[in-house]
Amino acid sequence: MNMEIERKFLIKGDSWRNTAKGLFCRQGYLSLIREKIVRIRTIGHKGFLTIKGPSKGISRPEYEYEIPFDDAEEMLEKLCERPLIEKYRYRIEFNGLIWEVDEFFGENSGLILAEVELESENDSLPFPEWIGREVSHDQRYSNASLVKFPYRDWEN
Repeated sequence: MNMEIERKFLIKGDSWRNTAKGLFCRQGYLSLIREKIVRIRTIGHKGFLTIKGPSKGISRPEYEYEIPFDDAEEMLEKLCERPLIEKYRYRIEFNGLIWEVDEFFGENSGLILAEVELESENDSLPFPEWIGREVSHDQRYSNASLVKFPYRDWEN
């Protein structure tokens, strides 16, 4: 079974931008049921279908498959829940780990999150200076939740 073990954090400041180059990403959801999320994503000029199972802590089963870009675009436009998630994804290497920083636009404009995938829930984690508060267990920050309750609607 493929497992995703991921921690998610808010960002402090803009110093992460110095080494980052991003790709535009659009994603939408065919199913938003927490136990079986089905997502369509385009990143750059590639398309992906992702199926995620129920979370246990910061782990959950995940299956991801590359699909034709044009098919992904059509599914995003015709089949996915609204609003779509629009963001730039930046990949930053730090101490042997790849951090993915997502800068959101559209309905979730103003939100910037970093996530890192781990081999084990017990892995020690070196933190870049720009990592802020951990939000791994706060479901509001999941992309699927941002479709139902976009960041712009949160009270600050």
